[in-house]
Amino acid sequence: MVTCPICERAVKAVDINNHLDSGCQNFLTENTTTAEASSSSNSQPNGKPNGTQSQPGSTQKKRTAATFFQTPSAKRQAGVSGGGLITSVPVNGSRNPSNANTPVQIAGTKRRFGEGPGNSSPTESRRDVNGADAVASANGDTKTETTSPSTGQVVKRTKTNRAAPLAERMRPQSLDDVFGQDLVGPNGVLRGLIESGRVPSMILWGPSGTGKTTIARCIAQKVGGRFIELNATSTGVAEVKKFFTEAANDLAMFNRRTIIFCDEIHRFSKSQQDVFLKPVEAGTITLIGATTENPSFKVQAALLSRCRTFTLATLTRDDIQRILLRALQYQIDHEDLDLSPLIDEELLQYLSAFADGDARTALNLLELALSLTTNKSTSPDTPSTLTKEDIKQALTKTLVYDRAGDQHYDTISAFHKSVRGNDPDAALYYLARMLQSGEDPLFIARRMVVIASEDVGLADNTLLPLATATYTATQQIGMPEARIPLAHCCVALCLAKKSTRAYRALNNAFSALQEPGVASLPVPLHLRNAPTRLMKDLGFGAEYKYPPNYRDGKVRQEYLPSQLKGRRFLEDRDLGTEVDGDVEMGI
Repeated sequence: MVTCPICERAVKAVDINNHLDSGCQNFLTENTTTAEASSSSNSQPNGKPNGTQSQPGSTQKKRTAATFFQTPSAKRQAGVSGGGLITSVPVNGSRNPSNANTPVQIAGTKRRFGEGPGNSSPTESRRDVNGADAVASANGDTKTETTSPSTGQVVKRTKTNRAAPLAERMRPQSLDDVFGQDLVGPNGVLRGLIESGRVPSMILWGPSGTGKTTIARCIAQKVGGRFIELNATSTGVAEVKKFFTEAANDLAMFNRRTIIFCDEIHRFSKSQQDVFLKPVEAGTITLIGATTENPSFKVQAALLSRCRTFTLATLTRDDIQRILLRALQYQIDHEDLDLSPLIDEELLQYLSAFADGDARTALNLLELALSLTTNKSTSPDTPSTLTKEDIKQALTKTLVYDRAGDQHYDTISAFHKSVRGNDPDAALYYLARMLQSGEDPLFIARRMVVIASEDVGLADNTLLPLATATYTATQQIGMPEARIPLAHCCVALCLAKKSTRAYRALNNAFSALQEPGVASLPVPLHLRNAPTRLMKDLGFGAEYKYPPNYRDGKVRQEYLPSQLKGRRFLEDRDLGTEVDGDVEMGI
């Protein structure tokens, strides 16, 4: 027989867990009522049970098991000052007229085991400025409940959330709010895995602002379990291993799965990524990695084979515009926004075009535009001189060229293709765009050295020395003067004849190595070196013909392995043989 620590009633030891699970209602012993009645009759007039000797000067009270779970009196009083209830209850359960009407301040009524925080006593509520229900907590923070603009679900917001950037406040709370990603659409592959509860470890690859973090949070909310969010730029391997240990304990004790979302996973070195291999393979954790870089190059091959890779598409202008319209409607409905006439559909289209598929950038630009058009410092009687062109100019200046991200590679790719296509105007445009944005000029010069061999090649052997000289000049004089030799080399490469014979020949040789058995063919004996006597005895180099010893250096000798005899990699033509139909039609 044991005493329940919650209700202080007698319960059989084998039934104590079931009794607690039933909310202290069932599994009571038959003599519980009798015991409770006798406890009051056996007490002395001074309130102490029989057989208890009070020591002189002693004021210490005996604590029961139930008092261990009660909040100390000091904290209860603090709870009253923070907005607790004031109720009138009889002292010690008596009906003594002297104290029957004495109010006693308590922080709230005692909850049973089966009752959660939602069943606690109601507190005083008020309406905030947005008309949402607000509840004052003991620490002074204000929590508000609002309705999601798209799903109609109640979303809790705090002051810190309202102070967050617009892009964070508008982050979708469910997969239904994610725009532009068919993977999580109604018929998406990833959506089907999530709804079936079979979420594999995965790598989400896509540009910035396409919803990688949002999708990971929605997955965790849908599937349940423990969700740990970390960033590879600020988390060490030791901390990650600690998460693995906690995940293993949760799985063993509570059968609760752990989802670890690792943003910027490519920032971990490949040796650091090894720590994920065992937990992912054993199923201890479900890993969701997010990266803007190509996983084939930035994620360890062994880890990549244990995860499924999902590619997120760049958001279209229509998707971005839908996101901006939803954000505007949310601002109007919940933030008491007085929308300026300057924020119209034409400006939203302008922002959608400048965002370049990045929803976060678009929302940040919209928030800046709203700040410019709703400046409270100006007098209401003073007409605003701000025009839409002023807003566009201010927003354009805030756009930053990402020298380590997609714009870095996309722009240099466009520059290379413009030179290859003999278009000096386009090539100079992309060159100026990179230099104006602060791109490393040596990075551009190195690419032009590659172009001189890859695209011009054998058609003009003087361009490779010019490109290497341009690199040296750029390294020696630096910017801004280095822009002149860079432009010189750029135009020369555009106007030069092109030949890809050497480049294509090397690619043909690499393609041959992919054929079964070709990469391991033995080198012919007459081409092998014979530095030792044993090698000479084996016939290494015995039948080799030294061409300078022969007239005009001509000899009949096979240099390829016998299995590749007659195989040619270097073609006769400088360029390809395909015909562009647009050129034939004069377009």
